[in-house]
Amino acid sequence: MENVIRIDKVSKIYRTGEVTVDALKEVSLTIAKGEFSAIAGPSGSGKSTLLNIVSGLDKPDGGTVELGGRAMTAMSASDLSDFRRDHIGFIFQSYNLIPVLTVEENIEYVMLLQGVPKNERRERVAKILTEVGLDGMQKRLPIHLSGGQQQRVAVARAMVSRPDIILADEPTANLDSKTADALLDMMQELNEKHGVTFLFSTHDQMIMDHARRLITLRDGAIFSDEVRG
Repeated sequence: MENVIRIDKVSKIYRTGEVTVDALKEVSLTIAKGEFSAIAGPSGSGKSTLLNIVSGLDKPDGGTVELGGRAMTAMSASDLSDFRRDHIGFIFQSYNLIPVLTVEENIEYVMLLQGVPKNERRERVAKILTEVGLDGMQKRLPIHLSGGQQQRVAVARAMVSRPDIILADEPTANLDSKTADALLDMMQELNEKHGVTFLFSTHDQMIMDHARRLITLRDGAIFSDEVRG
């Protein structure tokens, strides 16, 4: 199976005065196309650091990260920004929607940056709104949506630019359990229907239960890597 992400001996050290913390210790990992995987672990285990490095938002102190066969760790800041826009979708725990833009405008924003023609943008938005259960809400502002609906908009925005991988950092943290469960079921359906790769960073047991592969970090190293049926 084709690998989307290849992480080889990635290390990250944080220094505060004379204190050094090994956030990641030579972590090696591959994520295959179509996986629905989660990186889990207690606070301070390195899971958020690893996700930030995979996304190119942070640089490792050692090792390499490849996405789609391209070495992200070797890119300039400008090239990395363009590469991230075109190849990675993001879902954050705080939704990160632009409050003055409508649902439709929020979803098409990345496509606008990518130069996707207007007609195609509108077609993609209409299709994904149906898939995430928000048909008819395209003209609403985020303030008029529930938390669960806002996170569905964030999922739609991440999906619609057709990235190689979607990185989701604690996407259920601000949702009640019923809303979170429905959101995860929907994301799993999108994963199965479109073959899009999802990688979560979480300490939410519900996400761990939904994941078909669970990678557990402890003290900056991989403690276990379990593939489910």
